[in-house]
Amino acid sequence: MKSVLHAIAFRLGQAAGVALVVGVLSFLMMQAMPGDAAFRIAAARHGYDLVSVEAADAVRAALALDAGPVIQFLRWIGDLVRLDLGRSLVSGETVWSEIAHQLGASLELAGVALALSLVIGPPLGLWAGLHPGGIFDRALLVVAAGFRALPQFFLGLVLIVLFAVHLQVLPAAGHGAPAHYVLPALTLALGLAAGSARLTRDAMARVAQSPFYAFARTKGLSEAQVLWRHGLRNIGVPVLTFVGMQFITLAEGVVVVETIFGWPGIGHALIHAVFHRDVPMVQGTALVMGLGFVLLNTGVDLIARRLDPREV
Repeated sequence: MKSVLHAIAFRLGQAAGVALVVGVLSFLMMQAMPGDAAFRIAAARHGYDLVSVEAADAVRAALALDAGPVIQFLRWIGDLVRLDLGRSLVSGETVWSEIAHQLGASLELAGVALALSLVIGPPLGLWAGLHPGGIFDRALLVVAAGFRALPQFFLGLVLIVLFAVHLQVLPAAGHGAPAHYVLPALTLALGLAAGSARLTRDAMARVAQSPFYAFARTKGLSEAQVLWRHGLRNIGVPVLTFVGMQFITLAEGVVVVETIFGWPGIGHALIHAVFHRDVPMVQGTALVMGLGFVLLNTGVDLIARRLDPREV
């Protein structure tokens, strides 16, 4: 129990550090971008064909952009202490409401992608680990290395060209219908599945060659019983830990994949916020993504402690 409380306390401290670092870095990067922030915000509000110097000056005065970066950052920190992320400089809506709307779509896509990767990767790795050195094991190594090496934006474009342009069996972009999930989720899932397949293979191969695994066979247990009782639990901890680390890949991939496929999620919104110099949206979105990663890793740590046979 003490170790669990220690892990939770450590993650809370980590969350506070993430909030500070994400806020500072995102603010500094936005301030370092070239161009007139007021003009960009005015263009996002009125359109680039209608924007004028007068509109940019009105935005600058209304948002107090001349107050200086230090004052603006201190205001954001003060709002953050009150759990207020401010308002979008473009839409005028609260950042919380904007993120709540977009985060749901991102979580849907990430959930489908993660589930798809778990259906593909670990079962293939499990079979290869039970038959190390075979043709399937070697083929899996080549295929997994290939998918891990492919950038997600390139893989997404290949899938669009193949299934949306040539075969015309799936939509290239959009949101709402089940068919819209296939290409973006597959783009995210293939790289994740490649990594989990190799990790599962290596973990299963080590467990299958261990003395306790061989001893289980001498007790008269069937191969299925040995795998279920002594194999899956022992490989569960490294696989689960790796799945937790994959959320980093998901967080990075969502930004790219949502932009390519026109998915109305938090990654797509972050790109537009950066382009329109919407500083509160950038800071709030990056903060939520960072804290979400800390929260998910806390859950993974607690589950791993429960699965680890050494903790029993």
